[in-house]
Amino acid sequence: MTDVEILSEERIGAPVERLVCHPRLPLVAGLDSVRPAVRVWECADGRLREVGGTGGRPDPYGDAFGWDRCERTPVPAWHPERAELVVSAEGKVVRWTPAGIEDAVHIPDGAEYRNLAFAPDGRTLWGSPSTKAGERSDVIDLDTGAVTVGPWWDTGVAAHPGGGLLLTLSSDQGATHGLFARATGPGPRPLHRAVVLDCDGYETPLFSPDGRHFAIRGNAYDNSVDVFAFPSLERVLSTPLGEPSPGYPYPPEWLESMEAWSRHNLAFAADPDLLWVGTPRGSLVALDLETRQAEEHPLLDGSRVTALATTATGEFVVAGSGGELALLSVPVCRTADSATARTAVTAFLDSTHEIPEDGDPEEHLLLTDGVRTWSADDLDTVDTADDNDPTWLRIQATVNSLRNQ
Repeated sequence: MTDVEILSEERIGAPVERLVCHPRLPLVAGLDSVRPAVRVWECADGRLREVGGTGGRPDPYGDAFGWDRCERTPVPAWHPERAELVVSAEGKVVRWTPAGIEDAVHIPDGAEYRNLAFAPDGRTLWGSPSTKAGERSDVIDLDTGAVTVGPWWDTGVAAHPGGGLLLTLSSDQGATHGLFARATGPGPRPLHRAVVLDCDGYETPLFSPDGRHFAIRGNAYDNSVDVFAFPSLERVLSTPLGEPSPGYPYPPEWLESMEAWSRHNLAFAADPDLLWVGTPRGSLVALDLETRQAEEHPLLDGSRVTALATTATGEFVVAGSGGELALLSVPVCRTADSATARTAVTAFLDSTHEIPEDGDPEEHLLLTDGVRTWSADDLDTVDTADDNDPTWLRIQATVNSLRNQ
């Protein structure tokens, strides 16, 4: 494997803690780690150039921590076609374009969206939590301003490269569901095959360029990476980053090590077999999903990786704790085949169906953790679990046992 090549590196002052690349255009948005603001760079012709952003001069985060910090952190979403970024922050939704910043139109009164996503056709904007119903989302028609209620989701929306399919997460303290949905119509239409993850606190899923794998970074209690094959949903990798959790109460040295890992340090580039991981050492690790071999590439001297993302043309943008922002060219051993991605979507859709819009969606899900599979009836009857079972299954068994007494 050839070395990673640094095409351009800039010193941007405060580091960014998340990078979100436009799916088609050479634009990347970065969340400032010091204040609730978003900065935007153009990454074209091997160069990085700041072209604007949002936030003005808001108060810095200061000592805000946990949920207080989360509530103030901006939530960005790129339009799938245009150079347009919509950002929800502190009870307000704004729209950035190269022409400047303005209030976003057709946003319902009282909206406090903690998650935003455009529909694949760009005609509707999805936001959660809903302004109309508990544990649901809003589907906003951007032409008319009409708002309808959609399904609940709370952790980003990932589009499959084969088209026509989305993956998002719905979280609870005990378990997180990875929900697939058809990408047709104004809002997502959830399907009955789903993934279940232990605990909560996961990030938006990432699909490989050929759509044969997706990776999920988590969670609230550990630095985990889970990779699933698609369309089988078989789990092919599950590993902690750094030392596994020793359990509560957490030793201070373990907490310090855990917090050194970025929450946004995974990316696929043009090579679909390689999952890249940014480390606290300032390096990138290329993990080959076929051979299970890893190769480390030193990159940022003395700085840990704070964010990593893939541009529309397959390069990486990587941010460091010293205020670095670099555009990288990464090695490609195999390129993705678009036909493979489309075939995978077709096979998945043929194996599942949409769940009813009314009632509790969990009653219709067929869940897998990548090893075992549970229907709703299975979960209604399970009454035993051991320490090796996931937390959510032990909770379910306890609830069932108490109910049957």
